[in-house]
Amino acid sequence: MAQPVSVPVCYRHPSRETYVRCTRCDRPICPDCMRDASVGHQCPECVAEGRRSIRPPRTAFGGSAAGRQGYVTLTLIGLNVLLMLLAVATERGGGLAGGGFGGIAGTVTPLHLWGALVPRPAIFTETAGGPVVAVVEGVAGGEYYRMVTSMFLHYGLVHLLLNMWALWVLGRDLEYVLGPFRFLALYLLAGLGGSVAVYYFGQQDGLTAGASGAIFGLFGAIFVVLKRLGRDTSAVVPVLVLNLVFTFAIPGISIAGHLGGLVWGAIVALGLAYAPKERRTAVQVLVCAAVVVVLVALTLARTAALT
Repeated sequence: MAQPVSVPVCYRHPSRETYVRCTRCDRPICPDCMRDASVGHQCPECVAEGRRSIRPPRTAFGGSAAGRQGYVTLTLIGLNVLLMLLAVATERGGGLAGGGFGGIAGTVTPLHLWGALVPRPAIFTETAGGPVVAVVEGVAGGEYYRMVTSMFLHYGLVHLLLNMWALWVLGRDLEYVLGPFRFLALYLLAGLGGSVAVYYFGQQDGLTAGASGAIFGLFGAIFVVLKRLGRDTSAVVPVLVLNLVFTFAIPGISIAGHLGGLVWGAIVALGLAYAPKERRTAVQVLVCAAVVVVLVALTLARTAALT
């Protein structure tokens, strides 16, 4: 007497009959468990195993492909805009540019007094908000946080828009080729390098703020990256030269901050772009760590000299 033939059931859903099998493990799978494959269908477990065995795509310099989305660039722009809004909110006089539409170039707000880069102790008067005198200890007085916070503060709407436009144009391309983490390290180290340069050579009793040091670091980095990739740099050089001319020609611009950011951004980019492929990540981390150590050492040495 013939035995009845049993109908296969899905290995994940025993109550469902199916005649479809996974092309990798040959287990029965129902329509809810089918995953399209190059040939036939696969079960969820085989699909997950295949993803684990496939190496994720990397950029030419070892970065994650997530940099193609530009998330770090957008986050940095958002942070700068947020700090601008906070600066306006702290200004007693109100206004879009930290002192009204008439002060479109920007004035000092209480947030600037707290976070802008001031090398030595100084006294400032808040003219826009009334006769309030603020005593600022500065970096030499132990306020080292100013080396970083000053990178995200701007004097007015025009200052902010110019820097954010440059960050948008340069940042997306660099984040695309470097990956998000390497790009973020480049941006922060270039900005910190600009702050250290201001600490040494900038106005010692003035307020310095802006992302320009980091932006100039991106200029230096994109030149290095294009050279490493064998690309044409003729479109970058004139823009960089023009910005350098503006740096020296327009009063009130931090020459030290711009040049410091340019130099340190190029140094970090050299380490990121020319690291040997066999041990690329280790060399890149070592270069970034070395730059941090050097910048911190220079900062402490300057403080010792001033105090």
